[in-house]
Amino acid sequence: MKLVVVESPAKAKTIEKYLGGGYRVLASYGHVRDLPPKDGSVDPDQGFAMEWETYGDKAKQLKAITDEAKKADSLILATDPDREGEAISWHVQEVLQKRKALPAHVERVTFNAITKSAVSDAMAKPRALDEDLIDAYRARRALDYLVGFTLSPVLWRKLPGAKSAGRVQSVALRLIVDREREIEMFRAREYWSVSATLEADGTEFLGRLVRYKGEKLDRLSIGDEGTAMAAKAAVEAGRFTVQTVETKPLTRNPPPPFTTSTLQQEAARKLGFSASHTMRIAQQLYEDGAITYMRTDGVQMAEEAISAARKAVASRYDAGYVPDKPRHYQTKAKNAQEAHEAIRPTDFSRDRAGSGDHARLYDLVWKRALASQMASARLERTTVEMVDGTGQTALRATGQVVLFPGFLALYEEGRDDEQDEESRRLPRLKEGDAPAKKAVHAEQHFTQPPPRYSEASLVKKMEELGIGRPSTYAATLQTLKDRDYVTVEKNRFFPAESGRLLTAFLERFFERYVSYDFTAGLEEELDDISGGRADWQKVLEAFWRDFKPKTAEIMEQKPSDITAALDEFLAPFLFPPKADGSDPRLCPACGEGRLALRGGRFGAFVACSNYPECKFTRRFAQGGEGVAEDTGPEILGQHPQTGEDITRKSGRFGPYIEMGSGKEAKRSSIPRDAGELDLDLAVKLLSLPRTIGNHPETGQPITASIGRYGPYLAHEGKYAKLGSTAEVFETGMNAAVAKLADAANSRGQARGSREPLKVLGPHPRTEAEIKLMEGRYGPYVTDGTTNATLPKTIAPDQLTLEEAAQLIDDRAAKGPAKKGRKKAPAKKAAPKKAAAKKAPAKKTGAKKK
Repeated sequence: MKLVVVESPAKAKTIEKYLGGGYRVLASYGHVRDLPPKDGSVDPDQGFAMEWETYGDKAKQLKAITDEAKKADSLILATDPDREGEAISWHVQEVLQKRKALPAHVERVTFNAITKSAVSDAMAKPRALDEDLIDAYRARRALDYLVGFTLSPVLWRKLPGAKSAGRVQSVALRLIVDREREIEMFRAREYWSVSATLEADGTEFLGRLVRYKGEKLDRLSIGDEGTAMAAKAAVEAGRFTVQTVETKPLTRNPPPPFTTSTLQQEAARKLGFSASHTMRIAQQLYEDGAITYMRTDGVQMAEEAISAARKAVASRYDAGYVPDKPRHYQTKAKNAQEAHEAIRPTDFSRDRAGSGDHARLYDLVWKRALASQMASARLERTTVEMVDGTGQTALRATGQVVLFPGFLALYEEGRDDEQDEESRRLPRLKEGDAPAKKAVHAEQHFTQPPPRYSEASLVKKMEELGIGRPSTYAATLQTLKDRDYVTVEKNRFFPAESGRLLTAFLERFFERYVSYDFTAGLEEELDDISGGRADWQKVLEAFWRDFKPKTAEIMEQKPSDITAALDEFLAPFLFPPKADGSDPRLCPACGEGRLALRGGRFGAFVACSNYPECKFTRRFAQGGEGVAEDTGPEILGQHPQTGEDITRKSGRFGPYIEMGSGKEAKRSSIPRDAGELDLDLAVKLLSLPRTIGNHPETGQPITASIGRYGPYLAHEGKYAKLGSTAEVFETGMNAAVAKLADAANSRGQARGSREPLKVLGPHPRTEAEIKLMEGRYGPYVTDGTTNATLPKTIAPDQLTLEEAAQLIDDRAAKGPAKKGRKKAPAKKAAPKKAAAKKAPAKKTGAKKK
């Protein structure tokens, strides 16, 4: 018997079906070991020796693999065909060797697609493990560990509020912060455009003013309204005739098939997918045998795939859409070891696969790959220049005509930003024609700052700079979101305060290690290891030789010295020059102290040098002009009953009001939707919770207040949300009783209803009916035996049967580990040795079943 080890259970079942008798295929469920998150896992003094630890939740899978390996004649490692796949195979082999269960004969096979022919071909061409790829994996893993576990403690002690730093993530964050700085420094410039709506042969078209008073104009030439109006008048007064008609043929070639990064970019542009969502869907399409492997830098396709694509084009269109010769693309990846075939369909005759997001992503892959083997598009660009009788004023019109669509009939690549040159239809014009003038327009514009990065444009920029590798982009961007270093609004990245402060710290004290050139150069060295051109330990030694002393040097500095250095480094951002020329550091509260950056338990903030006499503080927030300046504490008035001052203040978590002092002081945050704060509103906020009255059925009080999650009603430990702050003070008894009843009913339906939101169909492997349900903690899917919560990345209305089945399979695989954790408290509660001995006996009995 031959034991085959792959990564996912879905893949294992498919491959076992292809291989037939004599083979046993098991899944490792991804990586089985990693460096434990503790000091000493990598020892630079011992040649960067690594201490690996088996994942606790992989015990069941590893035991099954070990048991089968002891009975097997040979072991076939068939994990994914990239560096991570090679590492998983190596880890499995190492574990089996330590357990003395490694068969005498071990082979490594890789396939780019999960089809019967691809799997059979791979089995006929086994090889040994690629030591260069394994070394590259170890080098990357050690580097990431050393950076994280050496730099993070520095951050925790010297930069309160910072969570972690990473070799690639910190550089990606710097890209986002640098773009924000560009936007803040940008100063808009006014300019005007003048154009005329013209008509010829019943077709309207637009002519732009390109020459005025005999001078050629560029985009910013007309900078004020007066000049624009004079130019408009000149166009209105002139009679324009066609002076030149220039026609140029254009050819557009199709883009190559997708690589990992271009798939992420295009899915973000056209489908609105995040990089992590794209990779998850692509992984499932690959495991279903629909597409080839989705982690690749390569743009080439296998010869048989090219032939199949050309055949599919010929059957879908006429012969003119098939180029005379097959198209061959060359990868720009510097590391040939990791440049596999491009992402393409495994069967070009299959134009659909899956449903929902799976179908949409497959359609994108299919069209792009098919278009890559189609004929070029032929276009014609026409430029018409028209002048008035004086020859001093000229208009220009441009248009584009598609003579033959070629690949554009099927696919056109998306763009991150709008094109400047618009493609307009033009009527047929010749020299001497005088188109009719319908209207003249003068429009005001302002130059725009560079756009913030979207996931697509950030991935593209990282790839251009050589930062990270396509297989890591999704995880890197997700880490920035999880650490709250960035926020995403309308699919654009905004740096959070913590991300901005962290970037400033790293630029000031570790500038080399967040520089784009250094990071890209290190990536090239790691690629050299993959290609066998460099020794992994020497690369690590060269990095560690400089990095370790630098971190030790910063660790020895006092936190106050760190803060003072950051205060100076961030001065242009925190204290920009004022329009009136006054001191931007002068305290607005006392008028005497100077503002400076300070470090606190919860992060950085700006405070007055006259503390504690002056308690003015300001959040470390977005600096620059246009930021509302905090004027310090403001007395709103006296409480009508107690006579105490009610003061509006600003804290690290935003504005609030306070009455009294010390432990007896009453405080309340100021809700964003509260409107203009005055004494009456402040008194109301300090009086909360408000008692509406006693419930007519229970006789117990109903109260309204504002909590951590917004305004709410409370009654006997039950709650109901309110829509706004105003409702806290306006809701009456009838409305309160109704809202509490509605909330109770909705909770009861969520917990007790057995009616499914949707019946998805039979599980493709077990045939059990899968249902989508609403649960207490959100929607979940169930097959009657296993329940699996829907990830936030999956919208319930877009959930497919394939996704639901995979969620259930993944949840079922984790089941035994959770049961073990539930039993743990019972074991701890029994201190006697006799009680401890009973546990193994139960496990033995369970096995006999």
